[in-house]
Amino acid sequence: MALITLRKNLYRLSDFQMHRALAALKNQPLNHVHKVVKERLCPWLCSRQPEPFRVRFHHAHCKKFHSKNGNDLHPLGGPVFSQVSDCDRLEQNVKNEESQMFYKRLSNLTSSEEVLSFISTMETLPDTMAAGALQRICEVEKKDGDQGLPKEILENSIFQALCFQFEKEPSQLSNTSLVTALQALILLHVDPQSSLLLNLVAECQNRLKKGGMEVCNLCILGESLITLHSSGCVTLELIINQLQGEKLETFTPEDIVALYRILQACTEKVDEHQTFLNKINNFSLSIVSNLSPKLISQMLTALVVLDQSQAFPLIIKLGKYVVRHVPHFTNEELRRVLEAFIYFGHHDTFFTKALEHRVAAVCLTLDPEVVCRVMEYCSRELILSKPILNAVAETFVCQTEKFSPRQISALMEPFGKLNYLPPNASALFRKLENVLFTHFNYFPPKSLLKLLHSCSLNECHPVNFLAKIFKPLFLQRLQGKESHLDTLSRAQLTQLFLASVLECPFYKGPKLHPKYQVKSFLTPCCSLETPVDSQLYRYVKIGLTNLLGARLYFAPKVLTPYCYTIDVEIKLDEEGFVLPSTANEDIHKRIALCIDGPKRFCSNSKHLLGKEAIKQRHLQLLGYQVVQIPYHEIGMLKSRRELVEYLQRKLFSQNTVHWLQE
Repeated sequence: MALITLRKNLYRLSDFQMHRALAALKNQPLNHVHKVVKERLCPWLCSRQPEPFRVRFHHAHCKKFHSKNGNDLHPLGGPVFSQVSDCDRLEQNVKNEESQMFYKRLSNLTSSEEVLSFISTMETLPDTMAAGALQRICEVEKKDGDQGLPKEILENSIFQALCFQFEKEPSQLSNTSLVTALQALILLHVDPQSSLLLNLVAECQNRLKKGGMEVCNLCILGESLITLHSSGCVTLELIINQLQGEKLETFTPEDIVALYRILQACTEKVDEHQTFLNKINNFSLSIVSNLSPKLISQMLTALVVLDQSQAFPLIIKLGKYVVRHVPHFTNEELRRVLEAFIYFGHHDTFFTKALEHRVAAVCLTLDPEVVCRVMEYCSRELILSKPILNAVAETFVCQTEKFSPRQISALMEPFGKLNYLPPNASALFRKLENVLFTHFNYFPPKSLLKLLHSCSLNECHPVNFLAKIFKPLFLQRLQGKESHLDTLSRAQLTQLFLASVLECPFYKGPKLHPKYQVKSFLTPCCSLETPVDSQLYRYVKIGLTNLLGARLYFAPKVLTPYCYTIDVEIKLDEEGFVLPSTANEDIHKRIALCIDGPKRFCSNSKHLLGKEAIKQRHLQLLGYQVVQIPYHEIGMLKSRRELVEYLQRKLFSQNTVHWLQE
């Protein structure tokens, strides 16, 4: 009966010409009609891998839906953006009052059944309206997930008739209706090999070759083909070439981001497009303020994939506007933003503050991968954010089961790197120990080594697991198929072994075989020490020379037998006299000067990094008198005399300094 109703109401269609398909069906029995249409439709829909939902709507009333409808897709209380939405473009083709009322009513419908019931009451249904109805069905179905259309919608005769006509007469559609219908059907997981999609794609390609498609339609077509994984770069190249001939001033923000995404799909030709990319990057500076959270995250992702590090002014400006959107990003959008900031090495105090508020408020509901990206951002940029670290520690204790072994390693490593223990440290490491006891073999070897080494930096030594990682079986797993173990892994193993000797004298398990040990923690590519700041060292050297009387009484960059490199070493005899640096006898005390530049501290802080803290701790246990010369104290000295007096106070308790001549 629904099909009869549809036949009755759509027999006068002019633009969409639905009456021709229905007239052919009218002469058949109703059961036969259902059977034929169903047989043609069933192959269209198949189970495809879910794709990100990227519907771009064309009618003006979608804007009202996003801001006013209680069932909208934006987070409650989210901002309403003033940029022109894609749905505005469809309205340009629909000027009469009836069409405007159609889109207004369509935007208020909240289910596919309501949409289909509504269009069945229409006396006429132009192609633009039919395409808009498909888009609305796509939107309401995607709100609750990305599982495709339910069976009852697939078998609905009105929906079947709509799809049937799109398949049979795509040449009769306008450009806007064609690309809109194609996009909606792709996002509804229609089988890419079905005649429905093949006909629509073929028609799009024909029109593309003829030229003359509008910018917005070219962008939508490009995004649709990317989602469909169709035609490779050949068709996309044709779209890019046509878009290059257009003035960027005529592009909306949505079009610009779509253009980035199309270029992103052709990364192998990024060098050929670099001149065009430079032009887009410069123009994009003018539209950043009009970008929604979703568009900002997509633009940043494209800049990463296209390796646009030279577009630093754009990255900085995007970073500034990201701050205001942090509360409104979805998990996926926030993950993309963090990945971009990590990739470009960008960090911003205001962004960090906004991130602290977001994480502290909703950390328990954040996706595990987002939590890992937040921690990686703090770790890479050396940001000691106690609100973030405390919230993540609490989340791990409460929801350990939702994190994979790889994620646990990524989550815990920054605590050691930043040399920070949260208030619930005992519960945190107890929970971690329980996980390691039950899932030790599930951890990737290198991730496990990083995790245990990170714990050691924080003086939380993994004594119960040292025996396992020093055994040949684990070391073979760690080496994998490589001919030798990488330097970083060997250095971490060596430092863990040294920590077991110096800080865990009660450990009586296996020792690390010498062939897996390194001779120095200071290496060019993967150092466990931070090289001394050369400018700061030169300044301190001047003061030491004035204080001790000659350059020969101290030695720079001394490699100890324990793998650590001392910035400056001073030797004293039993009476406190300074010995020449070449002396090898009568040495009673060794002073290790740690000239700590900004890179040895957490960002904008006086808090030592974990690798520097363990170094100073171990040097003290090895008998050195460790004297820390931090950059922020040196920076307060105004003259050479003040420098000499400062060094004397640091190095010696007596008022007079003695040194011996050779």
